[in-house]
Amino acid sequence: MKLQATIMLFIAILVGSQVRANEPDSAYVFSYATLKDKGHNGLHYAWSVDRKHWTGIGPEFRFLFCDFGTWGPQKRMITPFLFQDQKGSWHQIWSLNETIGQFAHAATDDLFTWQPQEYPEVMTKGNVVLPEVSYQPAEDNYLVTWLSDQDGEQKVFKTTTTDFKNYTETVEGSESDRLNAREEVMIDGEKQLGVVAKVPWSLLQGAIQFYDLTKYHEQQRAERLTDDATRFANLKPVDAEITAIPEDKKAISDMLIGVFFEDINYAADGGLYAELVQNRGFEYTPADTKNRNPDWNSSYAWTFIGQEDGFTIDTVAPVHPNQKHYAVLTIAKIGDALQNEGFDGIALNAGDKYDFSVFAKGLDGAKGKLLVRLVDENGTIYAEGMSKSVGADWKKLTLTVTAKEAVAKAHLQVIPQFTGKVALDLVSLFPEKTFKGRKNGLRADLAQTIADLHPRFVRFPGGCVSHGDGLDNIYRWKNTIGPLETRKGDRNIWNYHQSMGLGYFEYFQFCEDIGAQPLPVIAAGVPCQNSSTGGHGQQGGIPMCDMDQYVQDILDLIEWANGDKNSRLGKLRAEAGHPEPFNLKYVGIGNEDLINDIFEERFTMIFNAIKEKHPEIEVIGTVGPFSEGTDYRVGWEIASKLQVPLVDEHYYQPPGWYLNNQDYYDRYDRTKPKVYLGEYATHIPGRKLTTETALCDALHLINVERNADVVHMTSYAPLLAKHGHTQWNPDLVYFNNTEVFLTPDYYVQKMFGQNSGQEYIGSQLSLSDKAQDVKKRVVTSLVRDAKTGDYILKLANLLPVAVNSTINLADLPIVAGDAELTILEGEVSDQHAKAETKTIAVSSDFEYSLPAYSFSVIRMKAN
Repeated sequence: MKLQATIMLFIAILVGSQVRANEPDSAYVFSYATLKDKGHNGLHYAWSVDRKHWTGIGPEFRFLFCDFGTWGPQKRMITPFLFQDQKGSWHQIWSLNETIGQFAHAATDDLFTWQPQEYPEVMTKGNVVLPEVSYQPAEDNYLVTWLSDQDGEQKVFKTTTTDFKNYTETVEGSESDRLNAREEVMIDGEKQLGVVAKVPWSLLQGAIQFYDLTKYHEQQRAERLTDDATRFANLKPVDAEITAIPEDKKAISDMLIGVFFEDINYAADGGLYAELVQNRGFEYTPADTKNRNPDWNSSYAWTFIGQEDGFTIDTVAPVHPNQKHYAVLTIAKIGDALQNEGFDGIALNAGDKYDFSVFAKGLDGAKGKLLVRLVDENGTIYAEGMSKSVGADWKKLTLTVTAKEAVAKAHLQVIPQFTGKVALDLVSLFPEKTFKGRKNGLRADLAQTIADLHPRFVRFPGGCVSHGDGLDNIYRWKNTIGPLETRKGDRNIWNYHQSMGLGYFEYFQFCEDIGAQPLPVIAAGVPCQNSSTGGHGQQGGIPMCDMDQYVQDILDLIEWANGDKNSRLGKLRAEAGHPEPFNLKYVGIGNEDLINDIFEERFTMIFNAIKEKHPEIEVIGTVGPFSEGTDYRVGWEIASKLQVPLVDEHYYQPPGWYLNNQDYYDRYDRTKPKVYLGEYATHIPGRKLTTETALCDALHLINVERNADVVHMTSYAPLLAKHGHTQWNPDLVYFNNTEVFLTPDYYVQKMFGQNSGQEYIGSQLSLSDKAQDVKKRVVTSLVRDAKTGDYILKLANLLPVAVNSTINLADLPIVAGDAELTILEGEVSDQHAKAETKTIAVSSDFEYSLPAYSFSVIRMKAN
């Protein structure tokens, strides 16, 4: 029934697209926005042929969404005003909220395909209410007027423009400047305030067709595997014939599967970064949380055992200017101690060694040793050791302790063995067993979990972390290298603190350790599109007078990564312990940015500088956060114009999108930039990862693999999330202090990562059931691993019945005998499905039954 309804809707759209002889030449369009959902619902249209009886298109269907400000309180559209310019283009302006001195502007030729929005600042004091536009023939310009609340009185203000990019100075106007063209009409039984315009019927018909097509796609996206009991109630097992076509082959990317790391959900501090002490540098501040947690301050995670005023924070003479705060302890008696709770406690393994370090100095002549203990909540001692003596100047003290027993939730205690005052900073505890035994290293089990994916690249440090919340929060790579005491922590856009202990050196080193290419992502000179810091800072950019230095910082990154050890910046890398170059090949510029003039100007400047100075580096651009819309379209236009090597696409979609967009990349122009699918995931209600989401991931990756001549790289997002600190779901891997929890989607990524190929072999799939709903649920991919010579067949069955297949590989040099079969299967709602590996007999012609709801990978040896 659902299929029939979908077909009927599609037929209706096609029929509706035909011009009828009795339709009018023109009609009236009414544009408006409601205050439902606090004005977040965007622009709506209704139409009429007589200006009396109105038909809503929707209703509440959004033809334009306001992209101003951060999610939640902003992204609002209030009292839009539609008008046509002298060249025939249509424009929309609107109020953004009740307080700000800006209005919004966007232009379109068809009422639904919009150019980038702009938000001119026209008031330094006061708001912008009920903006409107009129053409002034004598001056050949456009007069923009609005009302503004000024000291309890509402006044008229105005400016003029010729291009809706540059505006004259705002001056006070009068009521005679106003059109007051808005009117009330009845839409679906409710009065709405808006603007009436006469338009060609073809223009209005296009908007109606856009609505119809959008609703059709929404219905497609709503398709779920969980509805299959009804959809496939009478379906019997399906027979399939799969035949390799060796002459139909092509080279594909060997960089297809990678990982994307962002410090979200405590993925870094308290997660992958192996530091066990929280707030080790006493640098937490309420601003990290946007003042939502007043207890989040320099003493967070610390307690003092002793007199009430025995623990204070000072800034007079820090270890380094980048580490402004340090602790001052007043020890009244031996036994007074500073205690750290760690990140949800400190987990210890019996017999393991832990490296402690601290910067310390005695004050007012105090001196002596520090006793270091790891204890549980009852005071039971699990490990302890004594440092060397504290001196009069800052000195780094180190020691190693061994855990007597395992404990899940220990605390660290620093117990001065003298009375008086002592200053402490950068109090640190690391397990010796980090990944690859690296100092200042990574948590071994989490790092190995990532390594097991066999990623060809690692994208870091974000995500939104890269371009930050406001210009001052842009991630600066130079703040993350060098000795820990010189690094500059920062507020995380996800509202906690980044110590930068996991910095660029550690990222690059990790990439080298797992055989992956580093892919640093640098802000394109603009902050996050949802930034709220510094006013509505998302609309700004680094001032052009400062852009030369910003560009130089990016060029410096390339020299630091790839320069000779005797070069100015290569020397810094060598001093950190890596004299040989890291062989950086890719640099991402931008992340989900608003693609407007401010972005284009800065991105172009950065791209041209890298192209000139380092033509060997492949720059990856950005096309916004979605797979459609203004940012996507204009981002692609800019990238194509500049001939950017790759663009970074992002989209999070429901199962139905993946089921009904399997030709998404088949349609891409092979002459344009290649694609890096930098963030994607299958989202279902409740944001859980199940067999359903995993199979949709597999389905999409099979279709991507077929198009790996244009899609060069992919990475699932986000990667890591810590239990109790998860701000975004779903995530590929969850963890706590002692365990790692793998999702079904993780196994799909692993199956692809460990079974990639460099050559795609065409194949023919024939099913006994020819129904479209059945055909789109069974997909295959055949690739060859050039390094081993193995042929790898991937098979996804998203049906509730088995698919009994005959596989014909007669024209390939397959070795008959045992092959490796890895399979993930389960009920669609299963959150614990795991991949299993076994052997299977193969030959040039063999049979294999794809279980219901399964993803199989068969790896075969070749002569």
